[in-house]
Formats: sequence, structure tokens, C-alpha cells
Amino acid sequence: MLAYRHAFHAGNHADVLKHTALVAVLRYMNLKDKGWRMVDTHAGAGGYSLQGEYATQHGEFEQGIGRLWNRKGQTEPLPEAVADLVAQVRSFNAGSTLTQYPGSPALAHLLMRNQDQLRLSEMHPTDHKILASYLAEQRGVEVAMVDGFAAVKGHLPPPTRRGVVLIDPSYEIKTDYARTLAGLREALERFPECVVMIWLPQLQLLESAQLPQRLKASADKLAKKGWLHARLSVAQADARGFGLLGSSVFVANPPHTLAATLRPSVAFLAQALAQFDGATGLVEAS
Repeated sequence: MLAYRHAFHAGNHADVLKHTALVAVLRYMNLKDKGWRMVDTHAGAGGYSLQGEYATQHGEFEQGIGRLWNRKGQTEPLPEAVADLVAQVRSFNAGSTLTQYPGSPALAHLLMRNQDQLRLSEMHPTDHKILASYLAEQRGVEVAMVDGFAAVKGHLPPPTRRGVVLIDPSYEIKTDYARTLAGLREALERFPECVVMIWLPQLQLLESAQLPQRLKASADKLAKKGWLHARLSVAQADARGFGLLGSSVFVANPPHTLAATLRPSVAFLAQALAQFDGATGLVEAS
């Protein structure tokens, strides 16, 4: 949706969950010398100012990465995967003050090696322009202003047969739910070993409730290494029943270490990012 700007939400609890999982997956991919290709279907601007008018309008990052950035008086160490994400965010900032938040393309670029590749799609003209100015000239990176769902088929399978697809639409239009499910199926049909990561909003909508089950059913048939579903619920709906209650990350063909890595991290985030007493975190794996 061309009206959507992720800058309003950068660094919120949903980004923290999604990017904790993404960094963990890419760390695993880096254990082998053979290069990988990451395909990001909704790449956004790549990185975001947390001092600009968009991020400060609602200050969502303050209830997300902001809580992890400055933990004065806290003696409990961060779980390994969460600590890794925070370290990447620190490396994206010039000093000790949290002023910038890296999107998925920036995090992948921080972790990629000379033999790795990024294929980034973004339809919003302003975000595409920012993304292209930041990453388009970097080695191994291609940036295109195209429909990310449609672009997947042109990027799979990669020559090295090692790949990650990140599907992360805004879900502001209901067709995104059906297209996300179709995107998972297409990726796995073209490349059954592909690690497919999908971010899902937790909303009081039928489509939001049904999509995880539909993804699981498709992965049961098509993914060679099963699936993982990490869910973080941290907020309550407003008086009208609206609002982002939490989010989840669905991973087809997850690295075999991912469940053990994410379980303590998701449990910690449920406590650290809670906005009400009933916050929960859960990791399921097939």
C-alpha cells in the first residue's frame, strides 16, 4: 500500500521480535562459507530516524527498542539473540544515544559477507529512493521499485541453493493476507529448502487469526524442515477493539537451532516489552 510508511512504527515491539528472529537466522546462515541470498519483499527505507516527525508522532520505539537500549538498574543479562539485535542497533548508531533504527535491509547488510546477496523490493517511491541511495551501490545488493510478492519468483532458487525470503507487508489491505500465503507457497514450490520468514500482525481481525494456521498447513506440505511460529502479545485493544496487540514471526524451514535460540528471547521480551499484566510469549515448532 503506497500510503504506508514504516517510519511511524520503526523500532516498536513488532520490529524487535521480527529482527531478533532475522538476526538469529542470518547468524546461522553465516556458519557456512557458501554464500546466501536474502529476498526482502517489502524492504521499506532500510533505516529510520527515531528523532524525525514520523517516529516521534506516537513514539512506538520507546516501548520497543527503547526499553532494551537503556536498562539502567537492570542486572538480568539480555538473552543471546536479543543482545545480538541490540548490538546491531548500537553499531547502526553513531554514538551512545539511540537516534536511528535499522530496518531489515540494514540489519542484513550489517551481517552479510562478500559472498552473500540482498534482493530488495520497495514500492513506495520515497522509501525506495531512500533505500536505493543507501544500499543500491553496495556490493551484492539489488534494489528495485517493484511488487515484492511478484518479484520472489525471479530470485529463487539462488545459485548457491542457500536462501532466505522475508515477507513483511503492512497488511493494511486485506489482500495482503492471501498474497502472503501465496508467497509462502510459491517460494517453497520453487525452492523447497528455502528459509521463509513471515511477519504477522496480531489484530482483532478474522484474517489475522486465520493466517498462522493456513501458513502451518502449507508448510506441513511443502517445507522440507517443518516450521516455527514465535508469538509475542504485549498490548490490549483500545475501547473500540482496535490496535496492534502483538505480532508473530512464522518461519518455514527454520534453522534447527532457532527454536532453542528464540524461546528464552521471546519469554524475556514478553516481560520486558509488556504494556499490560497479561503479556505472553510463545514459540511453537513442528
